[in-house]
Amino acid sequence: MATVLLVEDDEDVRQALVRELRDLGHTVRGASRALEALREVAGNPPDVVVLDLGLPDLDGGEALKMLRAVSDVPVIVATARDGEQEIIRLLRSGADDYLVKPFSAGHLHARVEAVLRRARTVPRERPLIVGGLHVDVERRRAKLDGTPLHLSRKEFDMLAFLARNAGRVVSRRELLTEVWQQPYGDDQTIDVHLSWLRRKFGERAAEPRYLHTVRGVGVMLAAPE
Repeated sequence: MATVLLVEDDEDVRQALVRELRDLGHTVRGASRALEALREVAGNPPDVVVLDLGLPDLDGGEALKMLRAVSDVPVIVATARDGEQEIIRLLRSGADDYLVKPFSAGHLHARVEAVLRRARTVPRERPLIVGGLHVDVERRRAKLDGTPLHLSRKEFDMLAFLARNAGRVVSRRELLTEVWQQPYGDDQTIDVHLSWLRRKFGERAAEPRYLHTVRGVGVMLAAPE
């Protein structure tokens, strides 16, 4: 059974679903606001989030984007909007599944199980080690010489991709395609994130230890000699 964060502002609906999901064996926490849910996900991550789109403090679509910025936790969107284009937009924004209101606890239970089954079939990736750098991709944690690195989502994604390709120069186009999921874009985005990473690594572009820029080509992550 799973730990479920149920984000629903209607107290009667929330309490009924919490009670019924608990009866089905889940551990359930409730939240009535998007910002409350974001704090929960960041501080005490659940196994799955059920996110109502009609929240009073923040549009559900924006809440979904913010959730995706801090966590890869599976998200099931609960929506009264059943148009095909709306569903496509939500899935592209990061939702793993959706339910159209009204729905039963049994239906939600089945969707939770299905989402978690898919998540568990993803092969586990072993931690990446480059010198004193340790990148745990599964837990989205990174340490440098034993000290945790506090990284944004994109900083971590960029670092993990560079660590997977340690010792090889990665082109800017490759970073845009693989990390930002864009076939083209502004190189300044990469430069800014690389600058932030360097700062957190305690190094400078003029005196690199791990992060080496190859002018006109790209970036290479390598252990200090």
